[in-house]
Amino acid sequence: MEMSIENPVATGGKIRALSTYLYRKPTLYLLLLLVPPLLWFGAVYLGSLLTLLWQGFYTFDDFTMTVTPDLTFANLRALFNPANYDIIVRTLTMAVLVSLASAVLAFPIAYYMARYTSGKVKAFFYIAVMMPMWASYIVKAYAWTLLLAKDGVAQWFLQHMGLEPLLAGILSIPGVGGNTLSTSGLGRFLVFVYIWLPFMILPIQAALERLPPSLLHASADLGARPAQTFRYVILPLAVPGIAAGSIFTFSLTLGDFIVPQLVGPPGYFIGSMVYAQQGAIGNMPMAAAFTLVPIVLIAIYLSIVKRLGAFDAL
Repeated sequence: MEMSIENPVATGGKIRALSTYLYRKPTLYLLLLLVPPLLWFGAVYLGSLLTLLWQGFYTFDDFTMTVTPDLTFANLRALFNPANYDIIVRTLTMAVLVSLASAVLAFPIAYYMARYTSGKVKAFFYIAVMMPMWASYIVKAYAWTLLLAKDGVAQWFLQHMGLEPLLAGILSIPGVGGNTLSTSGLGRFLVFVYIWLPFMILPIQAALERLPPSLLHASADLGARPAQTFRYVILPLAVPGIAAGSIFTFSLTLGDFIVPQLVGPPGYFIGSMVYAQQGAIGNMPMAAAFTLVPIVLIAIYLSIVKRLGAFDAL
C-alpha cells in the first residue's frame, strides 16, 4: 500500500507566504477580519431593523385584523394624534428627568470612588455599584412594587419620620401623584432611577479618574475656593462622563416597557405601546411606526452628547 504524506515544510511555506502577503497588505488583512462581523451586523441586525421599519408603511385592517402590504403613511401620521403624541412626550419627559436625577445622585458617589478610594475599598465600591445589575431586572421591578405599595416599607418609613402629610401632598399633585406611591408617577420615576443609576456612576467615575491631580493643586495654588474649583475645573472635565452615562439612562428609559406596566399610573410609554400593538392587537405596522420614534430621538440625542465628548468617555 502506498501512503502519501504531505510535506510539512511545504505546508509551513504556504502559511508563511500567506502571512507575509497579509503583513504587506494591512488593509486587506483588516478587511478580512472585519468582513464576518460586518456581514452579521448588516444582514441580521440592520436587515431585521429595516424590515421592521418598512412594515411601518403597511396597512392594518381593523375589521379583519390582518396586515396587507399596501403602502401608506397613515401610521406615521397617526403618531401625531393627541393620544399618541402624549405617549411620546410622556416617555421623553421621563427619560430626561431620569437622566438628570441619575447624574445628580451619581456624581458624589463617582467622585468619592475616583478621588478618595483605592485598593480593597475601591473594589468594594465597584462591587456595591455593580451588584444590583447582577439581579434579575423583573425581580427588582416587582420588589419595588412591594416597597412602594400601600402600607409598604416606604410608607411605613415616612410615617415614622413624620413625613406622611408631605407624602399625601405630593401624591395629590396631578401628573406626579396617585393613590399610592406604587401607582404614582413619582414611584415610577424612583424605580427608573434606581435601576439605571449604576449605568451613570461608572462612566462618571472613569472620567473623574482621568482628572490629573495637578490641575486641582494648580487651582488651589491660584487661590480658587473649593466651589470655584468644582465649577470651573472638575465639572467641565466630568461632562463627557455625565454625557456618556446619560446615553444609557436616556435610551434604556425610552425603550422600557416593563416598569410602566408594573409601577405608576395607567398610561402607555413608547415601549409598552409597541408591545401592546404587536402582542395584544397584532397591529404590526403601528408597532413598527412607534419603533421609529425612539430611533429618531436617540439619534438626535447622540448627536447632542457627541459634542460634549460622550464618545471619548465610553
